[in-house]
Amino acid sequence: MNKLIIKVKEIKGNCVVYKGGEKIVIDGPEIDLKETDKICVFHAFAPILHYVVALREGVDPVKLGLAKKGNKGYIQCVDPGKPYTNGGTVIFEISIKK
Repeated sequence: MNKLIIKVKEIKGNCVVYKGGEKIVIDGPEIDLKETDKICVFHAFAPILHYVVALREGVDPVKLGLAKKGNKGYIQCVDPGKPYTNGGTVIFEISIKK
């Protein structure tokens, strides 16, 4: 199984969890807690989970609609940020380590 490295790529607005550069590491069916910095279970983790199995199994991120080209995918959290909330949207970059 492939290992997924999910990094905070960009923050639009204010996020109370991430500041930039943090990562989540998924190794097989587990979150590697030693290598993971933080996990936002309110707005970020659910959208990521939709794609974990497919990416881990080697499905091309472009075919999933997560990138225009290349082997990295991009997903954002569901917090829309201002003017709708006081939070912000976080863009995650997902790379596959074989």
